[in-house]
Amino acid sequence: MPYSMDPKLQKIMETKIDEVIRGSHEILAITASLQSLIDKDNEREIAFGIALGRVYNAFHYQTRRVLKRNATDDEFRELVAMLSKRAGEIRKSLQPEKSVRLH
Repeated sequence: MPYSMDPKLQKIMETKIDEVIRGSHEILAITASLQSLIDKDNEREIAFGIALGRVYNAFHYQTRRVLKRNATDDEFRELVAMLSKRAGEIRKSLQPEKSVRLH
């Protein structure tokens, strides 16, 4: 599939995914602070959801900031593909005391 996402936006989003991975300690702090509200069995999935949410929010914000418009359906599908390729890396970063290597 040829890319329709603006190359500048694509680079920003790859950088944002890297930031989310490097900042996984922040996400883990959030889930730890909510332990009384979160089922322990779902804690990692909630952390993963927070990580994806941070990237998703950045995507929409950066699309408006950089391209001065809302994202297209094709651009959204490309974001989903980017996240799918790096999902394992994001999940691994959300494991306490694991070293994280960026792609």
